[in-house]
Amino acid sequence: MIRAALLSLALATPAVAESPLPFDVGGAFELTDQTGATRTEADPEGRPQLLFFGYANCQEICSAALPLMAEVTDGARAKGIDLQPVMITVDPLRDTVDTLGLAMAAFHEDFIGLTGDDAALQVAYDAYQIETEEVFVDPEFGPVLAHGSFIYLLDGDGAVQTLLPPILDPVALEKIVLKYHGIEQS
Repeated sequence: MIRAALLSLALATPAVAESPLPFDVGGAFELTDQTGATRTEADPEGRPQLLFFGYANCQEICSAALPLMAEVTDGARAKGIDLQPVMITVDPLRDTVDTLGLAMAAFHEDFIGLTGDDAALQVAYDAYQIETEEVFVDPEFGPVLAHGSFIYLLDGDGAVQTLLPPILDPVALEKIVLKYHGIEQS
């Protein structure tokens, strides 16, 4: 049932994708950012967030989703929405407090990378229904992990507003984000 709902969201027009989610997703978590500070699902400054589960060394969906999030962030900011891009790692052995800062800055100077111990990360994975699995080991990049591919649009308090499929172009994603903040574009 959840997979069918995700598929319908991925194929939906932005107007349909803005309807309430047909399943419960999202929730509280407490993780550590690349500066060592504790962060929760709520943005400390009350900004809306684009949230993705991935890893810095990912050569698959992350290499498309993270730059896409950076582009949407810049577009929304240019129109007055101070959007915050955030990635929660699914590879805490390689994505550490010491390595996340530089890796995230390669995508956007304000990108937040979150990590934590296994228990803290599992809380976030469970809340967002994220499952990970090592698929194979790439000789150049190391373990390749299967993981979720949706981008979650959160309000400033950390509540999920909608899911954004990274197969849409930046303009379409930006329009969805802006509509959730009262800005209509044609």
